[in-house]
Amino acid sequence: MSRNEVDPAKKEKEQERLKSFRDDLSSFRGEFERLKKEREDAVSMNNRSELLGRRPYNTATPENPYAQPSNPNTSAFAPAAARTSGDGLSFGAGQGTYAREEHALREQNFFTTANAQIDEYLDRGRAVLGDLGQQREILKGTQKKLYSVANTLGVSGDTIRMVERRAKQDKWIFWGGVVVFFLFCWLVIHYLR
Repeated sequence: MSRNEVDPAKKEKEQERLKSFRDDLSSFRGEFERLKKEREDAVSMNNRSELLGRRPYNTATPENPYAQPSNPNTSAFAPAAARTSGDGLSFGAGQGTYAREEHALREQNFFTTANAQIDEYLDRGRAVLGDLGQQREILKGTQKKLYSVANTLGVSGDTIRMVERRAKQDKWIFWGGVVVFFLFCWLVIHYLR
């Protein structure tokens, strides 16, 4: 509209507004790209921390559930007097003095933690299987659409080839008719003269 404006003052004002709009648009696009990048970085960091958080060395469960605690009084290498000072029963010579209750509690905690982790792995597996099923359905739908588009394009290609062939035939018929018409006109003029 500013190009068609007759009044130079209005034209200049509209061009300034247009320049202002373009500057705003470029700043908004830059801000959008910056926010988009920040969002992608945040999602990436979240996924990375979740992925790295699942590492086996990062869990609270020890590698050996029957490992001896770091208390020097219960160490198998502690002096015999320190080892026998416990109130519970010992489970063999040189293995420390765990009380039956402590041993049963540690074992129960280990099994509870292991069961919870196995349940978590099974839930993740179910979720992944469900996602794969959904992706399979999406890919099947996409494949059907691609086949229908390919068939449409194939039919369209056949139709285009048929139309081109018909146009070529019509062109030969037209030029043949022109030649016959001029020949007829020449014969009429030649014999009627």
